[in-house]
Amino acid sequence: MNPKLARLLTRLYPHAWRQRYGMEFEALLLDGRSSLLTSADVVWLAVCERIFPTQGGKMNQPVYSFGKMIKNPSAFIPVAMSLTALALVLGHIAIYGVAREADEGATAHLWQLLMAGQMPVLAFFAIKWLPKAPRPTLGVLALQAGAVLASMAPVFFFNL
Repeated sequence: MNPKLARLLTRLYPHAWRQRYGMEFEALLLDGRSSLLTSADVVWLAVCERIFPTQGGKMNQPVYSFGKMIKNPSAFIPVAMSLTALALVLGHIAIYGVAREADEGATAHLWQLLMAGQMPVLAFFAIKWLPKAPRPTLGVLALQAGAVLASMAPVFFFNL
């Protein structure tokens, strides 16, 4: 690879990263084959490094797992709110049936409040935990999305 191109690609990384790995990385680029795919990969990884910086050197990093993540209040409260909304709808169907009413009752208003009220908590959870632990956070967000869809399903299918 051209030395100027290797230096330019290395400069795309954050300053702290370059101080730690820059010389070795530039030498690796100079020794390797130069291709458009390699350059594109280096650019992509530099962007990722700027968004989610490497936490190198810390041996006592906290370990985040799905089980630990779901214990956070901002993770399980939206799931609980969706399941409560689902229980309200199913209870209403069990008591009154699926007949459409002229006026929305208290159950419909509570369902709407529960579904809308969990959105700020979901946003807080995603903003706080996605940069720290993307994989378990996406698992919790998938669980939350499943709970929301489960709560919306009876409303959609029974046209309530």
